[in-house]
Amino acid sequence: MVTKTQKETRSVYAPKGLLHGVGRRKSSVARVWLKPGKGTIEINGKDFVKYFDTDLSRGKITFPFKVTNLERSFDVNVNVFGGGLKSQSEAVRLGISRAILKMNEALKPALKKHGLLTVDSRLKERKKYGQKAARRRFQFVKR
Repeated sequence: MVTKTQKETRSVYAPKGLLHGVGRRKSSVARVWLKPGKGTIEINGKDFVKYFDTDLSRGKITFPFKVTNLERSFDVNVNVFGGGLKSQSEAVRLGISRAILKMNEALKPALKKHGLLTVDSRLKERKKYGQKAARRRFQFVKR
């Protein structure tokens, strides 16, 4: 039997002073930790400018901070794996938004207005047997 104190200690993911959020998109999973700081963003041990090659991906990551006027107030440390760079950036964005929400519930309307708390649950459709791909059939041969 599990006591209440054991449950509470198991549900704590981050040490005191850190905010934690998890974001998922397609097959990407991002674990995000926020701590008060100067605004550095580190993804898998690299600066986010070096990790993400497009301005669009970089903009997605910083967007939750712009919406909530918290730019340059948190250091972000992210562990992300799976999927491609686009889905990873969207997973990081969701993780950051969830971590900000744990800090201050009053920011929920601003985040929700811009769709930052909405989970995009679409996944790749599986390939079917007798076909070339999920929906693509083999070319029909008449003769």
